[in-house]
Amino acid sequence: MGSSGRESDRAAAGRDRDDEGRARNARPRDGLGRPLPHGTPGVARQPEGVVRSPQDTVAEARALLAAGKPFHAHEVFEDAWKSGPREERPLWRGLAQLAVGLTHAARGNTTGGPLLLRRGAGATEEWAAVTGRWRPYGMDVAALAAWARDLADEVERDTSPVDPGARAPRL
Repeated sequence: MGSSGRESDRAAAGRDRDDEGRARNARPRDGLGRPLPHGTPGVARQPEGVVRSPQDTVAEARALLAAGKPFHAHEVFEDAWKSGPREERPLWRGLAQLAVGLTHAARGNTTGGPLLLRRGAGATEEWAAVTGRWRPYGMDVAALAAWARDLADEVERDTSPVDPGARAPRL
């Protein structure tokens, strides 16, 4: 039928878990978040669960995007999405989708990249339309959405991976 609690505990015993039993992934990753073989030097990950001000979130994500690290920027936006005020969560979720869409485009994923770029564009525009805030924290939501849709179209036309630093959005 199913495994007993003891079997589940034994299976989890060999996995990397935090103090609360949640899975951690200590496996090294490259600059685009792809897992590398154990023992390979990887790129340091963003710490998870950091509560930042919205201005600090934008500044840190901006720097990461400019450095060609959209996967890391996605993690910063995800922290804001999970810890920010309820009314702003759709904005941060949409921005995280834009960053992970760029990540997939840089990995050469011509299906997932455009899908996430368009989803993020729609989410941020919808949030701006509902709230009337088209320039939250100095970001131009309409310009970000246009950037995302243009990049999605480009990725579908030219299937080569994009340079994430060169194609990063201006926040």
